[in-house]
Amino acid sequence: MSELSAPSIWEVMAVDQSIPIDPATLQLVIGDQRRASRTFAYPWLRIVSRVLVALIVIAKRLLRVQVTAHALMDRMCLWFLRRFVSPAAVSLLIRHFIVETNLLNFCARNSGLSAAAEVSLRPVRLADLGNRAVTEHDLNVYRVLFALGCASPLAGRPSRSLDFSMLGVPQIDPEPRSRRLLRLDIQTALCLMNIPFALCLTPDEYRRAVHSMRLDTSLLSILAELTGDQVFRCWQAAPPVRVSSSADVPAMVYEHAVLCEYAHGRLTRLAQSADRGRARTPAQPMDRLALRAAVRPEYRQPPRKVPSSER
Repeated sequence: MSELSAPSIWEVMAVDQSIPIDPATLQLVIGDQRRASRTFAYPWLRIVSRVLVALIVIAKRLLRVQVTAHALMDRMCLWFLRRFVSPAAVSLLIRHFIVETNLLNFCARNSGLSAAAEVSLRPVRLADLGNRAVTEHDLNVYRVLFALGCASPLAGRPSRSLDFSMLGVPQIDPEPRSRRLLRLDIQTALCLMNIPFALCLTPDEYRRAVHSMRLDTSLLSILAELTGDQVFRCWQAAPPVRVSSSADVPAMVYEHAVLCEYAHGRLTRLAQSADRGRARTPAQPMDRLALRAAVRPEYRQPPRKVPSSER
């Protein structure tokens, strides 16, 4: 194949039928990865961030520091997102909060849990990421999985009996008119944001937040059980029984967000298939004899004569 006819990585990614992500969202992901900061800044900041966070976590454990500063963390992150992160990357970040809430509510509602078990964190603008949204986002995973674990075992059900009504994603406002000094990609931004996370959370809170991403394996297993679709299991990664806070957290967050988009896209396709199936299914199908009689009159049975003794 000549060089002129060879498609690029991004062209193939944009049309890859195995990627179930919404096409508009996939274009944002591709554009975000092609930013200059992803090429030149991310490889270096990834190392710097990991070293600094490791030192912070080790120092806090040695000094037994248990002080939290959630409000300060929220203010720092909102200021950073408004001034140094591209609107496309902010859109992807806000969308992730909505998508994960949709997935959790799908599991809760279709498992027969009460409405109180469902979560309501659905930010639509940048300011909504304040008020401990990041912490609540992680805790919601634990709450729903705990409720499911305490309930009766799951049983696979056909997709047409499932409730897909919670999968909508509202319009997102990333505040594109804010004056930005830089327009970093989401992966570079996550490297820098991980530093205040480690500073403002206790070691146990930070470890719990990191481990919440390993629970993707549990969430995907539940989705496979509910839908009967084993494709969800193909995306499972690390087992949720291994607890560690020394991993490459920004990379884990990014892969976690992509997995959630995969699962959400797959559910959306199943919902569309279920709608088409319901549209094709007649309300009261005719039996074989009635169908023959309707199509060909010779199959119609003559009326039965009633004997005089039965009159």
